[in-house]
This record gives sequence, C-alpha cells and structure tokens, in this order.
Amino acid sequence: MFYLLLTLHLFIGATLAGVGLIALLVAGHTATHLLIGAVVLGFVFAFPVAWMVARGMHR
Repeated sequence: MFYLLLTLHLFIGATLAGVGLIALLVAGHTATHLLIGAVVLGFVFAFPVAWMVARGMHR
C-alpha cells in the first residue's frame, strides 16, 4: 500500500499544486512567495488525500 500511496501522492500533489497556482494567477497574484506557498501547500495537502484514496482502493 505504501507504493500506491507514493504514486497517488505524485499525481494528486501535482494536481493540487497546479490548481493553487492557477487560482492565484487568475486572481492576479504574481508574488513569488505566494506562488511557492501554493505549490508547497498543494503537496502537503496531497498526503491525506492520497492516503484516503489509497485506503479506498486497497479495500
């Protein structure tokens, strides 16, 4: 299940980071620290999401 979790985290993290970036850019925010923060938050929030998805797929 650990490998499934890591694989899902790669895809879910990239998706959430991309959504955060697009949301900030559409809102007109172009500050570097905000964009980097969106990417970091996307990857951090991807861990619990990937864990829930992996647990659901494993059952």
